[in-house]
Amino acid sequence: MVIVVGAAIISGGRLLAAQRAAPASLAGGWELPGGKVDPGESDEAALIRECKEELGVLIELADRIDGDWPLGEGKVLRVWTARLAAGEPEALEHMALRWLGPDELGDVAWLPGDLPAVEAVRRHLLSSGRR
Repeated sequence: MVIVVGAAIISGGRLLAAQRAAPASLAGGWELPGGKVDPGESDEAALIRECKEELGVLIELADRIDGDWPLGEGKVLRVWTARLAAGEPEALEHMALRWLGPDELGDVAWLPGDLPAVEAVRRHLLSSGRR
């Protein structure tokens, strides 16, 4: 099983969405930033590394969102909520970035594998907004 990690980077009650540039089969689709866990690397370390490579930011991880979501081809997605610790996100490996509030999450075409995780993050945003 290949573990893919995703960061639900939240700022001001909004979620950072990233538009894929590659591969061609996924280009244009929206996802949570992240990527594959390298051998010998923890999920958390991989997520911090991927966000630095893809977005040029340092993130601080918070809560793991319950679930291992299948992505096909023996891959599963694991997601953590995170906040920006340093830097402003840049689309270094993506076509575009957008900050979306809970009511705007349907405004972009999420990749099918990310949809269940995004819905879980939406519930998290709504519940944390009520506190």
